[in-house]
Amino acid sequence: MSMYEAVIGLEVHVHLATASKLFCSCPNSFGDAPNTNVCEVCSGMPGVLPVLNRKAVEYASRMALAIHATINQRSRFARKNYFYPDMPKDYQISQFELPLCEHGYLDISVAGEKRRIGITRIHMEDDAGKNIHPQGENFSYVDLNRAGTPLIEIVSEPDLRSAEEAVAYLKKLHAMVVSLGISNGNMEEGCFRCDANVSIRPMGETRLGTRTELKNLNSFRNVQRAIEFEIARQTDLLDDGEKIVQETRLYDAGRNLTAPMRSKEDAQDYRYFPDPDLLPVVITDEELAAWAATQPELPEARMTRYMDEFHLPEQDAAQLCEDPVLADLFEEAARLCGQPRRVANIMLGMLMRQLNESGIETTALKLTAEPLAELATIIENGTISNKIAADIFPELMKGGIMPERLVRERGLVQVSDTGAIDAVVQKVLDAHPAEVAAYKGGKTKLVSFFVGQVMREMRGKANPAVVNEALARLLA
Repeated sequence: MSMYEAVIGLEVHVHLATASKLFCSCPNSFGDAPNTNVCEVCSGMPGVLPVLNRKAVEYASRMALAIHATINQRSRFARKNYFYPDMPKDYQISQFELPLCEHGYLDISVAGEKRRIGITRIHMEDDAGKNIHPQGENFSYVDLNRAGTPLIEIVSEPDLRSAEEAVAYLKKLHAMVVSLGISNGNMEEGCFRCDANVSIRPMGETRLGTRTELKNLNSFRNVQRAIEFEIARQTDLLDDGEKIVQETRLYDAGRNLTAPMRSKEDAQDYRYFPDPDLLPVVITDEELAAWAATQPELPEARMTRYMDEFHLPEQDAAQLCEDPVLADLFEEAARLCGQPRRVANIMLGMLMRQLNESGIETTALKLTAEPLAELATIIENGTISNKIAADIFPELMKGGIMPERLVRERGLVQVSDTGAIDAVVQKVLDAHPAEVAAYKGGKTKLVSFFVGQVMREMRGKANPAVVNEALARLLA
């Protein structure tokens, strides 16, 4: 057992899916030609004045409502001063002393244990541009399309105690922002990204240890691996009598390690002061009431509904509701075929396996509800076995293919004819007299061997239930 306790806090940056940027009318879109969505405001030209995007305030407030936070109906923007080549103003417009909201929380569950994670604040800010470093070249490009895009930063309390808890917290936040419709949550595009502050301290200690900030965490898997590595690194340092240095470290996914990037800044290093070009943000009682009244269904409420309406186990419902795309697909397919448990089993088994193996994001999923519902139906009515379903599932992932037509064209329809199955079962039993004798002598687990032999004889097309019934009868 470790002598140390990990203390982890996360700073999550979420790109808001507004039509335009935070302080100008330039399009807020990803993937356009470099430096095409740029104007005098987001390129930092002297003498221009920013104008706040009110929709961004609504989206940020909806997130604040979702995490049970106190919304400051009067907040203020500040200038955060630092120099990067992709920061044309030489400062970022953010919030400091008066953020949009404070004192929220999120409940998570890891290994059956539920914990409440405090959220210090949510503040609004604009994003920087992007530096592009061509491989093998001694120069860099700057693309300002992303400069000025609206962000919220969700800052947790240092309440997380393991990499697993950090991932559970992130997944729940991710599902919430997508369900609210305030962000597409695409991690590859940087629309949902996080920095992790990690420290360790002796068990029983209440004071915080020296923390390091981890950057370049662009997937849930990388978040877990980076935090695990950093905890191990810091543990080794303390065990060797060395000190931990407060610094920012980059995570290298290829080598699975963190490396120093720069010394870690504190708030005073940024020389915050109120932005003189922007009025305070004022949210009226009427606006707040309207947003609260029109909040969409959130993942936790959806999970509870799935347990009540579709009678799903809590773990299955929670896993489906982690991703709104999967939850929507499940719900539509379940209503089409009336077999929610079967649809859930297919999605959490065959579909998740295909997604993990292929690395496809659910937003790029081509499988739709109609073939998924039909697959559940033909398994349920005995047309095909689970094995055949698993065999054809990669074909269904390509989209536009209906499973019943596919299995009939390929001659994969399950055989349920009792006479035909009895004949094959008897043939298998006659071919294995020693195993039959052992079974009758008490080694009843041999039934799995007989089932396997029958399935091989019938090329996987025999109905397993009929095979088991035939074996029970003919071995009696």
